[in-house]
Amino acid sequence: MSDDALPEPDRIEGAPHPRETPVLFGQTQAEADFLDAYQSGRMHSGWLITGPRGVGKATLAWKIATFLLADQGGGLFGDPTLAVDPAHPDARLIQSGAHPRLSVIRRTWDDKTKKLRAEITVDAVRKLKTFFQMSSADGGRRVVIVDAADELNRNAANAILKELEEPPANTVILLIAHQPSRLLPTIRSRCRVLRCSTLGTDDLQKALTQAGQEPAHADHLAALAGGSAGDAIRLLNHNGLQLYAELIRLFDGMPRIDRPLALKLADSCAGRAADVRYGMALDLIDLFLSRAARAGLLGQPLTEGAAGEATLLARIAPNDHMARKWAQLQQDLSNRSRHGRAVNLDPAALILDMIFKIEETALGVAAA
Repeated sequence: MSDDALPEPDRIEGAPHPRETPVLFGQTQAEADFLDAYQSGRMHSGWLITGPRGVGKATLAWKIATFLLADQGGGLFGDPTLAVDPAHPDARLIQSGAHPRLSVIRRTWDDKTKKLRAEITVDAVRKLKTFFQMSSADGGRRVVIVDAADELNRNAANAILKELEEPPANTVILLIAHQPSRLLPTIRSRCRVLRCSTLGTDDLQKALTQAGQEPAHADHLAALAGGSAGDAIRLLNHNGLQLYAELIRLFDGMPRIDRPLALKLADSCAGRAADVRYGMALDLIDLFLSRAARAGLLGQPLTEGAAGEATLLARIAPNDHMARKWAQLQQDLSNRSRHGRAVNLDPAALILDMIFKIEETALGVAAA
């Protein structure tokens, strides 16, 4: 497979790549924090861009990289902005993926398995040595984007740490992290943090419109996406709204679950062709349990992920005692899910087992 045909691990299907995204919505504070540091001369060599998945962290990183490589000056004589004219020579090089002073560290393709690797390996980080040597020839600023730092294996993380401890001159390293707590404490301590927040309803809709997505059930989508444009696009691309509605119909029969319906749903997640649906089902079961726990504490959700969800949650999570039960089950099944995927358990068997665990907990509600 040619390099041009390889899948990009940092691209969401159905959305422009972060380097191609024209407007970043909802992260004005993070932008302002970076520009303030830039203008005041307090630029760090390492930046940790954190926040939930799909809220624009990678887009922010690419916009910062473009700004730095184009050496725009940050609007010193007007309102500060990361905007760079797309016709600028550096911006055009970045869009083409050919900027000599930009290096992107991400998961690579495994020719043996014909899949993207699950981790960023140390070999990917070691290539920075060559990059720093070659890019120093013109004396300009250099930028490294690591997407995502959560995916660095231990050796790769230690290699990045070395670069952060002794950063080459005139170099900025941007690390994107969905779960920064998983990073080495020494990596976190070497970076200044830029926090990205979840998107409000208006910004989420603008981000989806920019990506060419116009959902039919915007209220359900907003409830399930949780302020993440990336999650919203994944739900739309892989029939997530329909699958969540199927789960709600299945669980609506609790405390007893319709066995044939449960088997049908589990079987629909089996086989290589159903791998995406399988992953989506695991994510949505986890989300359902999270929403059940929240309903036990806060009451019915203001917006439903599917028709009938609010009534169901009110019935199975009537108080904070049951909220704790659902929260514990979420943690247990999340661990079970990760283990099952790691050891390649039969998808249908794993889904069915999780459904029956949910039924078991619901029976405890009925008996209480």
